Amino acid sequence: MRTSRTSCKRPQLPGWGLTFGFTIFYLTIVVLIPLLALFLKSITMDWNEFVATMSHPRVLAAIRLTFGASFLAALINVVFGSITAWSLIRYRFPLRKLLDALVDLPLAMPTAVSGIALATIYSHTGLVGSHPFPLGIKTANSSLGVLIALIFIGFPFVVRTLQPAIEDLDQEMEQAAASLGATRFQTVMKVTIPSLLPAILTGFTLAFARALGEYGSVIFIAGNLPMKTEIASLLIVSRLDENDIAGASAIAFVLLTATLLILLLIQAIGWYFNRRTGRQA
Repeated sequence: MRTSRTSCKRPQLPGWGLTFGFTIFYLTIVVLIPLLALFLKSITMDWNEFVATMSHPRVLAAIRLTFGASFLAALINVVFGSITAWSLIRYRFPLRKLLDALVDLPLAMPTAVSGIALATIYSHTGLVGSHPFPLGIKTANSSLGVLIALIFIGFPFVVRTLQPAIEDLDQEMEQAAASLGATRFQTVMKVTIPSLLPAILTGFTLAFARALGEYGSVIFIAGNLPMKTEIASLLIVSRLDENDIAGASAIAFVLLTATLLILLLIQAIGWYFNRRTGRQA
């Protein structure tokens, strides 16, 4: 019995101590030390300088645009990404595998290539941008262009997160709801969406986080006009070009802190939902 109890307490994977130690070491080198360096550099400014930097209208406008466009792009990707993932999993149609492969195209393309392609297509003389331009709607060199770029780069994260969840979805629950007289809309709202909500939140989080840090694909289509279409990442690079390392670090630190708080809030919502529904986190 002693041997049995002892063996049960041992880690299932051999060399667990070594692998765990390597994991902590790797995360420290790759994640914690750079974040600590960013924090230490940002606190080299005194409080008045820090407040003056962060309260500058140009900085506030860039942060407002970055978070607002990223949040809206993630919401749009959740809607259309869910529809796309559902169609690719539940239906069989010609060229389905080709369309499934095209979902990963924004991930495979260099961001500069994506930006040039988007700027070309959505410019006022482009294939798409030329149609709304006579109506006074500018798709390039505007905040709308920023939103388009963020939707483009965040779309695959939602689709790829939802596809495994849809595959594992128990269709018998949907059939049971239908047999009890539920309409398709009621089945979707009461059965399907609650079952997929953790995956939806994860996809939203990934798309939102990816959009916040995007740089290459946005700067080509945004026009980079201060106070109008300038994103926070570009402003940080501009501060570095001006040799204002402390100012760039301060903006990056605030951006990182706000991002972490929002991501933690989203994860807390997912944890609360899992607890209410009895699912394992």
